[in-house]
Amino acid sequence: METNEYPHPFIHEVKLTAAQRVRGIILGSILFPLRITFTALFFLLMWPLARLRLAGLSAEERSRPVTGWRRWLFHPVILFLSRAVFFSLGFLWVKVKGRRADLKEAPVLVVAPHSTFLDMLVLCPTQLATVVSRSENTKLPVIGALLEFNQSVLVSRKDPESRKKAVTQLNERLTSNGYWPQMLMFPEGTTTNGRALLKFKPGAFLAGVPVQPVLLHYPNRLDTVRWTYKGTTWTEALWHTTSQFYTNMTVEFLPVYNPSLEEKSNPSLYADNVQKLMAKALGVPATDYVMESGVPVSKLGGLSLPLESPAKETLSLLHKNGLGAHEVEVALNRMIDRCQSGVQESKATAEELASILSLTDKQTADHICGLFSKDETVDLRQVYLSVSALTGSISFQSLLHTAFTLFARESRGSLAAEELSGLMGALLGVPQHSTAALYAEVSSQGRLTEENLLQVLTSHPTYHRVVSEYLQAEEAGSQLSLTPLTNGKAMNNNGVVPNDNRSLHYKKME
Repeated sequence: METNEYPHPFIHEVKLTAAQRVRGIILGSILFPLRITFTALFFLLMWPLARLRLAGLSAEERSRPVTGWRRWLFHPVILFLSRAVFFSLGFLWVKVKGRRADLKEAPVLVVAPHSTFLDMLVLCPTQLATVVSRSENTKLPVIGALLEFNQSVLVSRKDPESRKKAVTQLNERLTSNGYWPQMLMFPEGTTTNGRALLKFKPGAFLAGVPVQPVLLHYPNRLDTVRWTYKGTTWTEALWHTTSQFYTNMTVEFLPVYNPSLEEKSNPSLYADNVQKLMAKALGVPATDYVMESGVPVSKLGGLSLPLESPAKETLSLLHKNGLGAHEVEVALNRMIDRCQSGVQESKATAEELASILSLTDKQTADHICGLFSKDETVDLRQVYLSVSALTGSISFQSLLHTAFTLFARESRGSLAAEELSGLMGALLGVPQHSTAALYAEVSSQGRLTEENLLQVLTSHPTYHRVVSEYLQAEEAGSQLSLTPLTNGKAMNNNGVVPNDNRSLHYKKME
């Protein structure tokens, strides 16, 4: 079967011919320093002006939208300097299609696809609409001042209370009936290569107010602007973009989307339908892909399936380091012996992992640790269970029994909800944050037994798919590919299929 050039939307590489590379070096050596110098100059001019807008105001006054002379004096100046920044970077003009809705028509603009930090140019044709940003960004030079100027809604991804506060603040602003300025949000939450739309986060849709979808296009011969999870880095994207004579951007305003009563009461449905509408307009698939804990995953039955299996990459690395099937099996046996010694023994450093796997190259052990953990240690239960599932060295029933004994505390014969999350995370190789549906399906009278879990995972249509298509032995020469699934349903009053369940799943390539 045919596959796309990129295995999923989180990878983008700028592919240059020899002539383009030479041309880029020549132009970049001249244009890059000039453009960066002018960009820095305009940023430095904005810095104090942005701070002046709220200077002298109390905390209470800052909690209300800026009006009067502070708005008419500073807003057009910052708007002009913002446009000057992007002009300096090579965005000499921006084409605008459609009409931007006014505040009363659509309190929020939802923008997609989100492809690059350069997408912020969309703030210029939207008159510096208010945005949502990570609170950590307020500590950045210039950017922090601009977020303060913008009176942005700030949220910390590490603090659940911050997220609750941000949701409350969003609802207040979006339902203020014109008191607060129009907001602009990127509902995908992260950048992609634009070949598919990620599942929209519900933030922009929680208030149930009308939204205006906004599409971003970069109609250029060479696609230099995109910055994704893997591939071209942001510095390379900046270099390649500024090395062009100019870069085109088109901002397309679609008609305002008015939610149905069902969508108002169900933000997830509302978000999904707007996603499908925008995907159709872009001519790309709408997917269930999201970024969780810095890892691209697809969602199925509440479970998070990594688009790039850590276990599969681990096996590949081990084979490249000369470990055959027998050596891998011996290493896995050493690993499980250590895990069964106790929970504390299941944690290992990269050096310890290298010893367990008989690796002479510590960099490979570091790489494997990084696939499973963002910390300095890795949970060997994750490595053992997820890799064993792909090697086929033991049956799934035996593997599940081992997983159950490793995660059931005090050997009481049942799992708590938190332990189920840990078990499924270990099997799949990535943390699981939404196993409530699986827990409800498996638990009976408050007990989740091994027998019930095995029965559901091997017979329930959704979870059987996870086992049969993901937790299975790797066949020689096989690759994981992504196939869209669709099913048609009745349309809602906006001409969108309300219950169209389009997801991407794993399937062996033919």
